Amino acid sequence: MEFRLLGPFESRHEGHLVEVGSRRQERCLLGVLLLDLGRLVTTDRLIDLLWNGCPPASARGVVQTYIGRLRASLTPYGVRISTRGDGYLVEADGHRVDVAEFGALTRQASDAADPAERVRLLDRALALWRGPLLADAADDELRERLQGTVEELRLVGIELRAEAQLALGQHARAIAELIPLTARYPTREQLVATLMTALYRGARRADALRLYRTTREVLVNDLGIEPGSRLREVHRRVLRGDDRLDRPGRPMYEVRVRDESLPWNVGGHPALEFCNTFAGWRHEPPLPGSEWLRGYRTLAVWAGHVGLIDDVSVSRLLHLARHDPGQAEAVLTEARALRAELYACLTDPANGRAFDVVARHAEAAARTLVFRREADGRGRWWPDLAAGLRLPLHAAAWSAAQLLADPRRLTVRVCPDEHCGWLFLDEGGLRRWCSLGTCGRRAAQAPCRSA
Repeated sequence: MEFRLLGPFESRHEGHLVEVGSRRQERCLLGVLLLDLGRLVTTDRLIDLLWNGCPPASARGVVQTYIGRLRASLTPYGVRISTRGDGYLVEADGHRVDVAEFGALTRQASDAADPAERVRLLDRALALWRGPLLADAADDELRERLQGTVEELRLVGIELRAEAQLALGQHARAIAELIPLTARYPTREQLVATLMTALYRGARRADALRLYRTTREVLVNDLGIEPGSRLREVHRRVLRGDDRLDRPGRPMYEVRVRDESLPWNVGGHPALEFCNTFAGWRHEPPLPGSEWLRGYRTLAVWAGHVGLIDDVSVSRLLHLARHDPGQAEAVLTEARALRAELYACLTDPANGRAFDVVARHAEAAARTLVFRREADGRGRWWPDLAAGLRLPLHAAAWSAAQLLADPRRLTVRVCPDEHCGWLFLDEGGLRRWCSLGTCGRRAAQAPCRSA
């Protein structure tokens, strides 16, 4: 079976439409299960979502009735809804869900070095988008709770595709696609910066400058903030007529998740990525070696991206940070200090003080861990949400402790380039630089030193 959740709910078997769920809540319930295809969803969570936290006394019986109807509709097509404990799951069994396919294609595109391949993958991903998630079965509030990252992932995909189009010299296509989006999302600086670059390349310098002025007015008047460093830098280059804006194919060694720029993954372990401080090679500014932990939001998104916490925890942390920015900033400062001590541990094994600091953080993290077993029987330790805003700090500390106790620590290397210093695992003893695409050319004569 093929299930389409991006837009109105739709199910198909061998290309033919299949009517499933005569009631909106039935389709919504099935959509929730399909978003976690192959994983258990508890009855309490289904009830909470379907009735938005205010269920009737009969809610549990209603859910059981819906499940029975859905089983009757789907069993003839080989779709199994299993009961496990106090919950349900749709067995994977090779069924396709467009949300999962969309995410997989977007992640593949993010990792693709060739801009033409990136455009091809993102064209396929964005073609799956028929509208908001479960457009005919969920309201906006429920949609945000179900999968608030889907819309964000779509925007990231559009931004990635536009940057790849610029690398291929397709600025006219990028302009046509980005203009309506920047009107809808006027504070999304990544979109604006890319559109300004495309306009400049299309000999529309005045339009690019006008767009910057409009965006700055919205940011200042509505949010009370000035544009970020990247948008200001694009504006400066447009004003100067900088020829670097005309150069297609400039590599971007960064990963963008939830509109956050994270370090390019070269370390091979989350604790190493935590130490690799530069996101976005060949950006000006910032210079190599600069800070990527610009805010607490970046820390939380990074922890989710490298798998130290789950997406639900990331969304919860972003919500908490908006309501308590002072505490969020204090945790961020502590995380930066932990990162410096971990880097010292990995590059100077004789630094006992640094090891003691990391150990104390790891001990605090260990007290927050809870064991969760997945539907397939496997399990792992996760930092508990009860840790609040300190959750990503605990997650990073626990990951650091695991690496320091692992024999692989002896294979950690330091990139020899004086402007880099990134850490990476070299278990085969063959790598000489963190990434040949970034600084390897300059460091070609210098061997990496063991950390």
